[in-house]
Amino acid sequence: MIRHIVLIRFREDVSEDTIQAIFDDLHSIEGSIPGLGAVHSGRSESPEGIERGYMHGFTADFAGWDALAAYQEHPDHKRVGAALVEHAEGGLDGILVFDLPF
Repeated sequence: MIRHIVLIRFREDVSEDTIQAIFDDLHSIEGSIPGLGAVHSGRSESPEGIERGYMHGFTADFAGWDALAAYQEHPDHKRVGAALVEHAEGGLDGILVFDLPF
């Protein structure tokens, strides 16, 4: 299994409603892409307070590397990814991705 971890620094002018709409779109593809399991998203509530501006994020679990690769090429992923880049601080520079095998 692969846990796909994405942290986002959204621009200051992006509302929580817009962020939630992007996350809702992401959740709408759960179960529609083979090998994609649970998706969890939201705003950090860490008491440590060391997010360094990455206040929102999500995780998506995949059956393996092939499933993650298929997801990356899927049109639904490309649509959600484009929305994330559009609203992130500095575009792609405001997004951090970490893939953890488990």
